[in-house]
Amino acid sequence: MDGKTYDVAVVGAGVFGAWTAWHLTRAGKRVLLMDAYGPANARASSAGESRIIRMGYGPDEIYTRWSQRALTLWQEFFARTGQPLFHRTGVLWLARESDTYAKQSVETITRCGVPCERLTRDELEKRFPQFSLDGVDWGFFEPESGALMARRAVQAVVADAVKSGAEYRQATAQTPAAKGRLDALQMGDGSRISAGAYVFACGPWLGKIFPSLLADRIFPSRQEVFFFGVPPGDVRFAPPAMPTWIFLGDEVYGLPDLESRGFKIAPDRHGEHVDPDTQSRVVSAQSAEDVRRYVARRFPALKDAPVVETRVCQYENTSNGDFLIDRHPEMENVWLVGGGSGHGFKHGPSLGEYVAKRVLEGGATEAKFSLSAKRTFQKRAVY
Repeated sequence: MDGKTYDVAVVGAGVFGAWTAWHLTRAGKRVLLMDAYGPANARASSAGESRIIRMGYGPDEIYTRWSQRALTLWQEFFARTGQPLFHRTGVLWLARESDTYAKQSVETITRCGVPCERLTRDELEKRFPQFSLDGVDWGFFEPESGALMARRAVQAVVADAVKSGAEYRQATAQTPAAKGRLDALQMGDGSRISAGAYVFACGPWLGKIFPSLLADRIFPSRQEVFFFGVPPGDVRFAPPAMPTWIFLGDEVYGLPDLESRGFKIAPDRHGEHVDPDTQSRVVSAQSAEDVRRYVARRFPALKDAPVVETRVCQYENTSNGDFLIDRHPEMENVWLVGGGSGHGFKHGPSLGEYVAKRVLEGGATEAKFSLSAKRTFQKRAVY
């Protein structure tokens, strides 16, 4: 491509790749960011309207601290660019008495200095009467957390990186093959890109670009999302009355009616493995029926609410949900970054900061992010 040589080429313009390119550009590096379909495109894990940003992560303090750092960076970015793409809805966790993960989350976020309110069942009923709380014994509330407008946020980060000097191209990278060091990356149109380092932040496509290494360690799964229309004039399902909420006991999460798009609800299960290029983007009739029943039970006022929008996206899961951030074992200047596993979007700014530092300064990555820690079977531990 024009005979240029870059300091770093970043393959993948989702939230991980966009923020990595942004941090590298701000560090004064010549950066090329590319994506086969476009920033936060409809096939990507970073697509869609909204994502939760919360601090609760059970005992995993590293993710709590990364979430804290990420929220600060998101807010600073939105303030500087004049784009109000964070909604401080608060995040409500619902829990059963036996829910160890929720109890550990309270302990961890308290230790990290995150504002948190623990609520009894009676307090939940008084404060959030929209919920039918069968199966719920207690909860906790993160008042400073909320929702990010995902697709537009990623596109804003890419645009700001370009404004700061990065170059963006819509292009398809081929599987690299080299020993020791990668000198050039072959593209789908026959051209080649030369860079000092390469970061592959390709989400669910990582296993397709590196099939022998990652095809059985990155598990893209089909995820169905529903938006319900709220009754006209009913403010109970929009902020500030309705928070973002999570109930691990039901494996379901939801977001309030943001920007009049509807009340969002989605099962949070790592289900059917799919191909990100070819999977059907139409929700199944069975899933739609299951979600309708759940909404009628958990939110009685929405029993007859219409579905106004649906989406099918994917998670790109690792074996247990920890991210993948590591050098390629055979190419010293190639980095593998991904495995968002359904919880990664919020971490984009802090993860990009971390990756940029590793690329520029070297040093070992956190052990849980290493390629060697990724197994060929799934046993979810990070939520």
